[in-house]
Amino acid sequence: MSETTKPLVTDPASPYESFDSKKLYAAAERALDHYLAPAQIMATPYCPSSMFMVNPKTDTESLLANACESLASATVMLGDFAGSLDGPNRNTLLGIAQVVMLGELAVNQALDNVSLKE
Repeated sequence: MSETTKPLVTDPASPYESFDSKKLYAAAERALDHYLAPAQIMATPYCPSSMFMVNPKTDTESLLANACESLASATVMLGDFAGSLDGPNRNTLLGIAQVVMLGELAVNQALDNVSLKE
């Protein structure tokens, strides 16, 4: 080797061993960001659809009664569907049914509270 030519010193762990490796590294970073980065959907605030709206003049007791009935129906539907499944899927569905049932109990108590005040 001549004095002006230095041997190429590379870090064995470096992704920049050659010119093309920089492009490969950039492509790998883009792929990782695409699959592992937090979802961009969470960056935008939730805006409910106005296609179906509840009448704002509906009284609280009626809204709570309707919500309670809807949650009770959802609990029954989830339980029926869970009955047709086996294993982990059944357990997951039964867990969701329990969460819905807890919501139903909370709404039911709120309905009782509203009824007691009147």
